[in-house]
This record gives sequence, C-alpha cells and structure tokens, in this order.
Amino acid sequence: MKTAVRKLPGDTRAVLVVLPTWVGDFVMATPFLRTVRNRFRDASITFLAEENLRDLIEGGDWMDECVYWPVSTRPRPWHREYRGLRRTLRKRRFDLAILLPNSFRSALIAWHAGARRRIGYNRDGRGLLLTDRVPVRNRVDGKFVPMPLVAYYADLAEALGCERPDDRLELFTTPDCDVTLDQHLRSAGLSKDAPGGPLIVISPGGKYGTAKCWFPDRFAAVADRLIEEKGASVVVTCGPGEEHIAREIASAMNRSAAVFDDPRLSLGELKSLVRRSDLLLCNDAGLRHFAKAFDVPVVTIFGPTHPEWTATSYEAERIVRIDVDCGPCQQRICPQEHLKCMFGVTVDAAHDACVELLEMYAREDGS
Repeated sequence: MKTAVRKLPGDTRAVLVVLPTWVGDFVMATPFLRTVRNRFRDASITFLAEENLRDLIEGGDWMDECVYWPVSTRPRPWHREYRGLRRTLRKRRFDLAILLPNSFRSALIAWHAGARRRIGYNRDGRGLLLTDRVPVRNRVDGKFVPMPLVAYYADLAEALGCERPDDRLELFTTPDCDVTLDQHLRSAGLSKDAPGGPLIVISPGGKYGTAKCWFPDRFAAVADRLIEEKGASVVVTCGPGEEHIAREIASAMNRSAAVFDDPRLSLGELKSLVRRSDLLLCNDAGLRHFAKAFDVPVVTIFGPTHPEWTATSYEAERIVRIDVDCGPCQQRICPQEHLKCMFGVTVDAAHDACVELLEMYAREDGS
C-alpha cells in the first residue's frame, strides 16, 4: 500500500492508540497491536479503550498502560468527564496518536490530547483533525466493499512504517480468571481433571442484533447429538441481556448442559473457558475470535453478515451459512422479517461441521 504518512521521527517516546469499541474488532486488531509494539519498542504505549474491553486487554503486553473512556453516556467535549479525560491524556505529551476506529470522536480526542502526529484513515469527515491521512482502499464508487478487518488494520500498520502483520490473533488469560473459571466448572460438575469427552462451549448471542442469532432449539439439537455421539460436556454462555437465550437452549435439550447465566462469566473468564475447551459453536460474534486466538476449533453460524469482513486464514474454523437472494444484507434486524438466511442453516449442517473438527483436532488424551 502506498503510504500517506511522513516518516516518523526516531525519537518517538509516547504513543497513544485509540482502540475499537467492539470485542471482535479488538481481537482482530491484535496483530496490528503486536507490530506496533515491535515498531516502537522504546516508546511508552497507552491504549484508550472502552470500559467493556478491560477484561479482554488484561494479561496482554501490547501496551504500557490503559486509559478508559468515561463509563457514563459518551460525553460531549464540554462535559466534565470529557474534560477530565482530555487532561489525563495531555499529561502524557504524546508524540503520536494512532486511530483504529473510523469515528470522528477518536480523531477529536487525539487532537484534544495534543498529540503532535495524529494518524488514521481519512474518512467520516475527520480529515482536518489528522496530521497524516491514510487513504481507504476498499471504497469503490463511494461505497465500502467487504475487506477483512485484519487487512484493513494491516494497511494502517504499513502506513506507519511497521512490518505488515499477518492475521494471527492473540489473547492472554490471567491466573485469577483461570482460578474462578475452575470454580465455576467444578460447581457444574465439570472438573478439568475428570475423564470424559470433549468440552464444548455454545455461545448463542450476538450484540450486533437478533438477525445474526441462530435459533435456541437448533443449538439445543446439536448439543444433544454431540453429547449422545461424542460423550461431550456442554457449557452454554451468554452476555448481558442474553440470559434468556441460554436458558431456552437448556430447556429445549433432552440432555443436560451447564448454563453460566447467574452469574454470567466475565470476559476474562470467557477467555479462560474458550482456551480450556475443545470446540466452540457460536454465531458470528466476538467470542468466535477468542477461539482463533487460542487455537481452538470453532464452528460459526453466519446469517446476514458478510464473511469477508471478518475473514482470517484460520484452518480450524468451519463457517456454516447459505446463500440467499437478499443477503448478506448486514442488517441488525431482518428487513423482510423472514430470516431466510438463518432458517436455511440446518441442524445437520452445524452438527456435521462440529463432528468434522472434533475428529480432526482430537486431543492426544482422547478427548
């Protein structure tokens, strides 16, 4: 990619990286974060992140410190919370601010932070706030065409003079979350030392919208078959507001599953759970990328979203989807109210993908 960024000075000492908001987007940004860490080895790197990413960032060595956006509603520049954040950032005297989100807000806070160089994609009306504007290569005739987010971030890395990263995702667990997860598993009768079949995690939610969520009775049917055929232990997880989905799955099952709904697992505990598991079955949502980061096989159900946006070269993933004449529409709620793309994904298709991966990546202990 031809860079629009002037060569950065060799004495860059303080770097601000504004992180994306969504869980999945952050995980897909980790190859970028690694190459930035390598490029600026002697600099102090600060992340500016949403509070919901705190547990996800924990354990990582990409940065030296994290600062978080105010938890209250996104403050306006004249609000007290925003002014406090601005003062906090200005004290760091940043030589460089790197913007991963495309938002105007991210460029505004970098400008208010007093960063000498402010680098990001030239879009969403924020060009005047940037000192170095990186052109977007997936805009054709005024429209954005599907492009893997990891490649989108890799282009930005190259513009910064970093080595172009691959699409290898990474996350880290923490000892405290490993311990509390063990407690949850023991309470559910799923001790890690107990013999038995594979541990399968089902994640049936998705913050993006209901249109990308497969149906609870179908998750339940796949879970029952894997228990009967593979002797699997099944754990159903949920995010905030998704507790009812997890309970519907358990209620629809003929066999028993552990439902971690009260209390829900934290993102840190979910990292530990996915890392411990033998297979993840989920919708196209953030947890899918946890599996890739920990080399855990994953079966992903796709509906209205385009697989190209989140594509990686992960061999241990099977995407289950059908082509429909109205999609992929990228809508949060089905505009035609028929959910054809989701109804077309059968129990057999998801089950067969799970079995294929379980047999292909069976652990040496026979699980």
